[in-house]
Amino acid sequence: MQQYPAQLAVPVNGYEARVLDFVRQWLTGTQEFGLTTSGSTGTPQPLTLRRRQLEASAARTGDYFDLGPGDRALVCLNCEYIGGMMMLVRGLERNMHLTIVEPQGNPLDLVPADAEFDFAAFVPLQLRALLQSGQAGRLEAMKAILVGGAVVDPALAAAIGALRAPVYHTYGMSETCSHVALRRLNGPDATTAYRVLAGIAAGQDERGCLTLRGDITDDQLIVTNDQVQLLDAHTFEWLGRADFVINSGGVKVPAEKVELVLDVALAELGESRRCFVAGQPDERLGQAVTAFIEGEPLSRELEEQLQNLLATRLGRYEQPRQLRYVTEFQTTATGKLDRPATLRHYSPAG
Repeated sequence: MQQYPAQLAVPVNGYEARVLDFVRQWLTGTQEFGLTTSGSTGTPQPLTLRRRQLEASAARTGDYFDLGPGDRALVCLNCEYIGGMMMLVRGLERNMHLTIVEPQGNPLDLVPADAEFDFAAFVPLQLRALLQSGQAGRLEAMKAILVGGAVVDPALAAAIGALRAPVYHTYGMSETCSHVALRRLNGPDATTAYRVLAGIAAGQDERGCLTLRGDITDDQLIVTNDQVQLLDAHTFEWLGRADFVINSGGVKVPAEKVELVLDVALAELGESRRCFVAGQPDERLGQAVTAFIEGEPLSRELEEQLQNLLATRLGRYEQPRQLRYVTEFQTTATGKLDRPATLRHYSPAG
């Protein structure tokens, strides 16, 4: 993809025009690019990244997966945010063949049935929809599949485990030009630990939160809100976000620990659904641990079974005081669960 046509033979929609405008800027040597953070954990923020940062990120990923001319990449993440933008940059920098589709639940529905790809990146929602549609076979010849932007729930992890193509969960953010660390989700090399890409220095601050520095960060120290356990200079276990702590009765409850237990329990009951945990105002406790589950309410019998499972696996203050049901969770433009928006839109009747 070396030339940008001044005029196109077919009309393009607004999204396609914005993608083509980014490609034009890249091919004409633009040095700075503005974008907005996804806003999945807070208010979206404007951000400016330098070309050299994007080039460094593309080089790290390209080297790791041996991507090069002739490789076919499916670009199905929103290119107005860092995940999709970096898929474009990788393709342009490595002279790959790019198939670009507007983001939707199952992106393979938008490409010919005989289309083949070597590399792709999905959010969990997309990969789940793709696998549930019976199209897993179309992934099996790929060099690598990336999944990121959200936690991979137990049901999706099990489905990924059945794939032969290597699948990697990514760790990163807009400020780090997408992922800076990867962990294998399937095959004999599957692990719970993330390994940072070459050239990235990982550390911790006084809170136990991950810090990052390298050419991808323009040699600036990035201090995250992600608490980790450093296993060595290159690998870490992700423990949860420091700002996702619920103070319930004076006890600090890590929301993401409770969410993981809730995810597993729902899957064991045959009710794999999206869920999250948040603190809700409570006169006695200050904040009550509350579980939000997407979809119709569980039957009384299943709800009792769920509460029993949670009671055996969580501490007294960690157990959700209430289960609340939301017909459909709010999501960001990049397909991530938007907790703040879901809580704002939640009503007991809805």
